Amino acid sequence: MAKRPKSHHLGTIEYIGPRPQAKKPQRKPNFLGGWVVLLIAAAAAWHFGKPLIPLVRAQQAVASVESADVLINQLAGSVNFGERLAAAALQRSKVPSVYDKSYYKIAYPNGDVPTTPDNRSRGMAEDLIVRSYRFLGIDLQVLVHEDISKNFSSYPRLWDSREPDSNIDHRRVQNLQRFFQRANAEVFAGPDKTVTRNATDFKPGDVVVWMLASGDLHTGIVVPGPGERHDENWVVHDLGSGPKWEVFPDYQIQGHYRYTGPALEVAGR
Repeated sequence: MAKRPKSHHLGTIEYIGPRPQAKKPQRKPNFLGGWVVLLIAAAAAWHFGKPLIPLVRAQQAVASVESADVLINQLAGSVNFGERLAAAALQRSKVPSVYDKSYYKIAYPNGDVPTTPDNRSRGMAEDLIVRSYRFLGIDLQVLVHEDISKNFSSYPRLWDSREPDSNIDHRRVQNLQRFFQRANAEVFAGPDKTVTRNATDFKPGDVVVWMLASGDLHTGIVVPGPGERHDENWVVHDLGSGPKWEVFPDYQIQGHYRYTGPALEVAGR
């Protein structure tokens, strides 16, 4: 067999591996788009987080049991009803409580929801209002029930109620609002009957109703702040973790009331 003549050219080399890819043109980073996203996120955080700022400030303030005792001693002996009511509300802030909005069959008059097995108080924001007034000898359970019994159609029909119920009527914020309105205890900032957050419009012992971010109504009692913050409007309320003494939250106020008891005749309206 004839020999193949030697070639001076290299033979074909087989390449094993991935097929080379053509390089794609690189895009320049869009720094403007990143800033827009950050600005939108910051705006959303500010919008939804703003109402929580006062609560954070409250926790940083000195709202201790000791500072509550000092303020209670200053207010409890006052001739002013509102200051004594503020002292009663502050006293409630020292009582361990379990949040409970359940329906209970309770005594009448002077009825209250039962305590827990370990003897802790139960209740919600409305119970704090009722107990604070009761500490001063004013039983809202009786007053609300008597007025609803006489003027049932004047009260909200939000719970399919067909008749007055002394077990629960005074434990509903809308009923308390209506009772205070009928008792001519509503406080307005001006002749146009508006409710504002102006500090000069509030006094210790005022009952305030505001709307939470969830859309639910909530209530508390206005009290002074602790120590050097004495001139600020704080509030005692129960939002689920027991009565708390905190800076007034930055929510929309739905009602402002200054009720001093049965001596204020109930208006027929």
